[in-house]
Amino acid sequence: MFVPAADRYESMTYRRCGRSGLDLPAIALGLWQNFGRATPYGTQREIVLRAVDLGITHIDLANNYGPPPGAAEENFGRMLAEDLPGLRDELVISTKAGYLMWPGPYGEGGSRKYLLASLDQSLERMGLDYVDIFYSHRFDPTTPLRETLGALKTAVDSGRALYAGISSYSAERTLEALEVADDIGLDILVHQPSYSLLNRWVEDGDPSVLDVLGSSGMGAVVFSPLAQGMLTDKYLEGVPENSRAAQDASLRRNFLAPEVLDRVRALNEIAGSRGQSLAQMALAWVLRDPRVTTALVGASSVAQLEDSVAALENLDFSESELAAIDEHAVEAGINIWAPRSSDL
Repeated sequence: MFVPAADRYESMTYRRCGRSGLDLPAIALGLWQNFGRATPYGTQREIVLRAVDLGITHIDLANNYGPPPGAAEENFGRMLAEDLPGLRDELVISTKAGYLMWPGPYGEGGSRKYLLASLDQSLERMGLDYVDIFYSHRFDPTTPLRETLGALKTAVDSGRALYAGISSYSAERTLEALEVADDIGLDILVHQPSYSLLNRWVEDGDPSVLDVLGSSGMGAVVFSPLAQGMLTDKYLEGVPENSRAAQDASLRRNFLAPEVLDRVRALNEIAGSRGQSLAQMALAWVLRDPRVTTALVGASSVAQLEDSVAALENLDFSESELAAIDEHAVEAGINIWAPRSSDL
């Protein structure tokens, strides 16, 4: 049986999530990619258990993570039962619902019927009585926000979730959600937006998403801070055969345009001058903003996870470094979630 490292909380950095009483690790583990049936279970297990040993207390999932949908929750549920049965109260486990999960009119969106049915299925797959955070995974323009947020309130009031969150909502929709939530007596703990050196939409607008989070006291758990691998050394010399870009799936080949790769190479040089890998600098950069609670990373290996956590060894930037980064950290058209949520 797995025995966690006795010193697992000594080196991890924890940050308070907005105005709440909840601390989250500055680096958290997301099971979006690499935790379905296409990846050996043994590899997945090694990554998750190493995350626990590194002090990563927050594990993030969604109903549709796989492939196939639901597989990541099933695999993680097996780890909870076989390796982590005594550690449930040391973990913050989150899941979401919003995107397509099953066929028919009730298998996606923001309806009460879909959200609560999905949450019950997620709990069953993971063998849990409750999750710590349950998110509305995307804004649904076809469903009143009062219904979507009312379902989150039911999840919290029933004990099936401890906290409620939203993901990929625009600043305008976040403000609307906060108003509705206040009216129905729901406290929204956290927003989970995409954010990286190549995807800076949360900084745009007046107010921006980050402005809204700062003024409202919500936390931010930012996902895809490495731009699905673009902000690593993986694509500096081309497209590897087994990479996400080679599969032309969530990371599309056309994202790797020559002008974008030139900027990535320039950012890599800046990272080198800081004594960091590009991935480490990219993580440190999103964490530079005090409104960001956590950078959510995926991992295909233990080594990759350890490299990400090592970003915490150098989170400080000089003004000249930030200025140099800004020359190359520009929008690259990679926000694939915007048309289905934050643009609506």
